[in-house]
Amino acid sequence: MQREEIIEMVRQRLKEIKGVGETYVLLDEDREVIKELEKKADEMTLMGLGRGDNRGIKEVLKKDVVIPFTTSMEYVWPCCPNVILMHHDRLVGEDLDDQCKLNELTNCKDNLIIGNIVIYDKDLLRSIDSKNDPLLVVLPPKPCPEVEELSHICNVALASPSPPTDEYLKQKMGIQQVHGTGTFILGFDFECSGGN
Repeated sequence: MQREEIIEMVRQRLKEIKGVGETYVLLDEDREVIKELEKKADEMTLMGLGRGDNRGIKEVLKKDVVIPFTTSMEYVWPCCPNVILMHHDRLVGEDLDDQCKLNELTNCKDNLIIGNIVIYDKDLLRSIDSKNDPLLVVLPPKPCPEVEELSHICNVALASPSPPTDEYLKQKMGIQQVHGTGTFILGFDFECSGGN
């Protein structure tokens, strides 16, 4: 299969996922713009908790092919955690999508629950110098099983962009800023040692 055919196959598979709208193949200049937008976003305080580190975007941008796509409210986000709170090498908190687990963790006096985010040690949170030694709000790369199962590709990763990158992508795709419309970015490689 030619690379253009593989890219089209992936785009088609993405469009088959409920809640996925338009797709776009990033050009090299788009990658550079997004790297800069994400670098600036990482310097900002995220969710009032700490400095950002969008590891998902960093991972996706290393791939052979990068395909952003729009999403509607029907799109089901990848399973948690989508946000991980770190302080140095220590896990401080994360988001959970399991309401039973959230309810269970609410009963522990050391935990602090903010929406669906669990802080596992609220005393540590109070002791952190948010100006000189802030928490790191990590947005990890996510799997995309619907695309991973396709042949001729490997190292599939999915990422959620920062708001400035989301706006940039919508502009590139000619999408209006409409409530409930978002973007994700998928990346994959062609050559892998596993025979794909």
